[in-house]
Amino acid sequence: METRLEHDLLGDLELPADIYYGIQTYRAVHNFNLSGTKLSDYPSFVRALAMVKHACADANHALGQMADDRHEAIVHACQRIVNGEFSDQFPVDMIQGGAGTSTNMNMNEVVANVGLEFMGRKKGEYANLHPNNDVNMSQSTNDVYPTAIRLGLLLEQQEVVASLDRLIDSLESKAGELADVLKMGRTQLQDAVPMTMGQEFHAFASTLADDADYLRLDAKRLLYDVNLGGTAIGTGINTHPDYAGLAVARLAAVSGEAMKPARDLIAATYDMGAFVMLSSALKRLAMRLSKMCNDLRLLGSGPRTGLQELNLPPRQPGSSIMPGKVNPVIPEAVNQVAFAVMGNDVAITMAAEAGQLQLNVMEPLVAFKLFESQRLLARSMDMLRELCIVGITANAEHSRKLMENSIGLVTALNPFIGYENSTRIAALALETGRGVLELVREEKLLDDDVLEEVLKPENMMRPRVAAHS
Repeated sequence: METRLEHDLLGDLELPADIYYGIQTYRAVHNFNLSGTKLSDYPSFVRALAMVKHACADANHALGQMADDRHEAIVHACQRIVNGEFSDQFPVDMIQGGAGTSTNMNMNEVVANVGLEFMGRKKGEYANLHPNNDVNMSQSTNDVYPTAIRLGLLLEQQEVVASLDRLIDSLESKAGELADVLKMGRTQLQDAVPMTMGQEFHAFASTLADDADYLRLDAKRLLYDVNLGGTAIGTGINTHPDYAGLAVARLAAVSGEAMKPARDLIAATYDMGAFVMLSSALKRLAMRLSKMCNDLRLLGSGPRTGLQELNLPPRQPGSSIMPGKVNPVIPEAVNQVAFAVMGNDVAITMAAEAGQLQLNVMEPLVAFKLFESQRLLARSMDMLRELCIVGITANAEHSRKLMENSIGLVTALNPFIGYENSTRIAALALETGRGVLELVREEKLLDDDVLEEVLKPENMMRPRVAAHS
């Protein structure tokens, strides 16, 4: 195998000649084999970091700090990486020591070597385009890495919101399909009052719409403030006085996102508060998805001894020993995704708290878990929509019979026959197994025409003004 010799602080290493990353990435790959998740597994993060390098090169060039040919080579390399090329050249584990230095150097080395080829040079001829001196000019891992995390999350967040919007649309569509299916609402797993399945699915959609609005607006704003230009600890050492503002402006132009300088670059270099708030928003979405899936599993329980109000689409045989069993595997999988996201939120919170003085070295874990949570949520919502929600059907007749036989119907009669009578009728119905309506008729507590009016489905599903008997 052809090799090339590279040198760093720790000495010399022979590297495969065909790789675009260099000695520092090579060392990191051998040091960190932890999560099994590489930078390349999150293309949005890689693209974001390349955009940051592009913006920094533009700023340095505009300020007369970088020669034309080196600027052109860096921009060329960054654009190719943003377009998805060289994805296999980012092998560093997402969990790493060094506060993200290995990630930053992985990008610096790949940009340098792609740029060198553009300049007609060989990989590793760093005298002509250096990973640190040129690609990393006016930068530190401590400002470009958190900036890239924020931008990468913004890029990936678009997929989360799109998946969420599609799920909401499918729930609203299902609400329309089931608008006339009567059923019994339940509180504390006990009969409550009547409702329609359409109302139930509309409520699912409404709760998720809150999360969609938050992620689309407020959560995005959490990520716009960046510490780019702060370099090592936020003081801007080794930069031109105009560099920070220009670099962030170029990043906004290159990325199409409304990035802006943080008010205090020193605080922004170590503070993980925005990431904790974003994680909390993702946790809330996970919680709501999980609650909805719990409901779907309950409503579809059976087929003979459960509620069986809904039919969830069968997706695979459910048991290796029980013939004919089909399990609600899609909602179950979403539940597990939700638990993983909630666990990630704990890890992110602990990592954010663990920062010391002017830097939080636990930021790689924060990045990994946030990207993982967003990806898991996007994929699980698409799965839930495609393989479950769209194919749900209702057992309408069964649901109506359950409602008509429920003690909960007495609540609708309470304004007409009074609380004492309603309580007595409910207790008698439970004791004898007879129906509420049968007992009300037998005791002539209401005329049939009034009873019929009270028990019309449209009169039980929403507020109304009614004449008392």
